[in-house]
Amino acid sequence: FSKIKPIAVINGFPDDFSKKFNLVDRQTRDAAREGRVITAEFDKFFLVTVYTPNAKDDLSRVPLRHKYWDPAFLAYCKQLETKKPVVFCGDLNVAHTPDDLARPKQNEGKKGYTKEEREGFQAFINAGFVDTFRLFKQGPGHYTWWTHWANARQRNIGWRIDYFLVSSRLKSHIKSAEIYPEVAGSDHCPISLELDL
Repeated sequence: FSKIKPIAVINGFPDDFSKKFNLVDRQTRDAAREGRVITAEFDKFFLVTVYTPNAKDDLSRVPLRHKYWDPAFLAYCKQLETKKPVVFCGDLNVAHTPDDLARPKQNEGKKGYTKEEREGFQAFINAGFVDTFRLFKQGPGHYTWWTHWANARQRNIGWRIDYFLVSSRLKSHIKSAEIYPEVAGSDHCPISLELDL
């Protein structure tokens, strides 16, 4: 939803772009056709929302993510950046650092916290994208997702896997980035970003 009508909306990767990457998992599921990316173009920036493929409990989708999806999504955001700055948000299905989950040692190598998934996220940082929340708050205890088991949410045993990242040239325009763990209704909670453009 937007109070300002976008100039254009792109559902998924553009066809010419997705053909450059093999996003088919085990030759059965095409991640480019799973409705995972929506891009809205506005006057001063692109807003991209993404639902990154989950690695699965057996880690069967780690190769897809590491070799294809993460590089493809980064390439897409960099391609958009050649026209105007990019804001992207969504469930990236990875805790980037040990501070982004309550129990990093116990979850090392498990879905959402494999070396490969974390490298995929780090590639965005290396490319100049800014993890907006970390401009305002450091350390553990700030999570956006909790399992339904063992009262994890009430005990704040969670993961930060939902993010707003922005092109570096928007960094000076960031006013706030928040997580709202008190808002129920899902195993995820809302997050927000405020930009002054």
